Amino acid sequence: MKHSLSSRQCTLVLILFTALSILTLHWYGRMHQDNKFSAFAQAFFLDEVQANPIHFHYTIDNPAAYGVDESSLTLPVYQPGDAANEMYALSLARKNLSAIDPDALNNENRRLYELLDSYLAAAASTASYPYFSEPLSPSSGVPSELPILFSEYRLDDKADIENYLSILTQIPSYFEGLLIYEQEKADAGLFMSDLTADRVIRQCSDLLDASSIEKGTHFLEITFKSRLQQLTEKEILTAGEVDSYVSEHNRLLTTVVVPAYDHLADGLTVLKGSGKPTCGLAGQENGRDYYRALVRLRTGSYRDIDEIKRLLARDLRFNYESLVALLSANPALKEMIAKSPSLLPEMTPEEILADLQSEIGEEFPPIPAGRNSASIRSTIKYVDASLEAYSAPAFYMMPPIDNICNNLICLNAKDTEDDLSLFTTLAHEGYPGHLYQTVYSKRYQEQENILPLGNVLYYGGFVEGWAMYVELGSFDRAIELAGKSHPEAAAYYQVCRLDRQFRLGLYSLLDIAIHYDNASFEDVQKLCYCLGLTDSASLAALYQYIAEEPCNYLKYYLGYLEILELKKQAAVLWSEPNQTTAVFHDKEFLYRFHSFLLQNGPADYRTLARRLAAE
Repeated sequence: MKHSLSSRQCTLVLILFTALSILTLHWYGRMHQDNKFSAFAQAFFLDEVQANPIHFHYTIDNPAAYGVDESSLTLPVYQPGDAANEMYALSLARKNLSAIDPDALNNENRRLYELLDSYLAAAASTASYPYFSEPLSPSSGVPSELPILFSEYRLDDKADIENYLSILTQIPSYFEGLLIYEQEKADAGLFMSDLTADRVIRQCSDLLDASSIEKGTHFLEITFKSRLQQLTEKEILTAGEVDSYVSEHNRLLTTVVVPAYDHLADGLTVLKGSGKPTCGLAGQENGRDYYRALVRLRTGSYRDIDEIKRLLARDLRFNYESLVALLSANPALKEMIAKSPSLLPEMTPEEILADLQSEIGEEFPPIPAGRNSASIRSTIKYVDASLEAYSAPAFYMMPPIDNICNNLICLNAKDTEDDLSLFTTLAHEGYPGHLYQTVYSKRYQEQENILPLGNVLYYGGFVEGWAMYVELGSFDRAIELAGKSHPEAAAYYQVCRLDRQFRLGLYSLLDIAIHYDNASFEDVQKLCYCLGLTDSASLAALYQYIAEEPCNYLKYYLGYLEILELKKQAAVLWSEPNQTTAVFHDKEFLYRFHSFLLQNGPADYRTLARRLAAE
């Protein structure tokens, strides 16, 4: 017998059906938006990573897994007017992103969406001033960067060798494009000063010295042959193939690369005289506006310039007064500073790195296990003597995102001569600095199946702020090691740390003074004289460097101070009201705070503050 449903039952069925339909549509909508965002993020990532074959090679170990034919990639050759088109490209990317509803995304995709949106907005702000950037900067520009990248270019097989040699053939057109851009800068009244141009011109002849290449003693020749020999040991190449590749490499250096560097130098020589004398961005029309945008992009700080000044000034005053008080209470420290004594136990760089790695356990989370559980290896080497004048004190070469097992730290011998600077530098570059932070982030993304989008969004303020944060923290470990045999090490290393912070804070304030307040060299000199810094030659070099590298010191030190501000925020959120200061030294608090940073960064500090508040 059939039973018909009562009107009440029909109503309940209708309500249930409607609810299920709404839930299904909602679920489908969310899935659709997540799929749409994933496709957009993947396309954006691939576009960015394929824009330069050198950077692609350093970022991706297995191109086939990403559907990319690496041999088809070419260097991006600048064409007339390209700089003005960048703003449009960024605006278009942001417009396409806005077609996706962030509220319909899952939590991780929503975070990536917000990160990309803020990054595109910050990048577009700087791109609206197309001729202020300087790709040929003496300290961090293309002429000095390329030889380092070529000397460490990964050669795993014949395809890598062929790709590398192909890139060498593209250098002339690549440099020709850079000269077109420099001509456009000159037409806009924004070409580099003659002093800066002379430095770049000198670099071109020093870094690609034709006589050393002719003798076979150039570091590019030596490192190339060494990498090929490793492939013969693996039976990937025969001795005859090595000889053939070495011959072709030398031919390209002699007939292609050296002439390209010479042509670049000649082009800059022709353009000399079209720029202003050395000055900050504030000395240029719209320079202050560009600087504001650049600070946000480079540091990830969303504070206005006046607030950044106050933050830096408070820190500078504290460090200066603490330094004066410590020196007054310990008169013998002045003599120790002059001598720079070696107080740490004698250790090789590898032993120092191993010690630093072993000490991170209680306050830092362990690196997540990878899919293949491969161990993390690190190599330390010194840069070639010919690069010392143009290299940073040290740098960490990031491994490919899909093979992070082999990590390289390069040291500059002239900047790491004393034991303390070597120790703190390895903390900055290695554990728990760049190496640890990078490997942790990549392993965490892999573990959580997070899209690789973040790998093409550079947050220098976070990356360098983290490294500065742990570098300054490493002084405590140095005190612990040295104090066993040298009780005076505690006060001496405290002075060294305060001096380091004082100088970085001062240089950061000078960055703002030069680029935002239009301070002249004489203004900088007067200020530094009042603080006891009276070496005119050193101050002139400092002024020149800051004028050429806007935001560089801020990237490190403002990034560090922003992390301290996040730490204060975390202490308020995670502890009792009367324990916010004491908790700073609690190992459980530090472990949780460091885990938060590692799992949510790299990112800008506004995004991090919002995520912290939502914890």
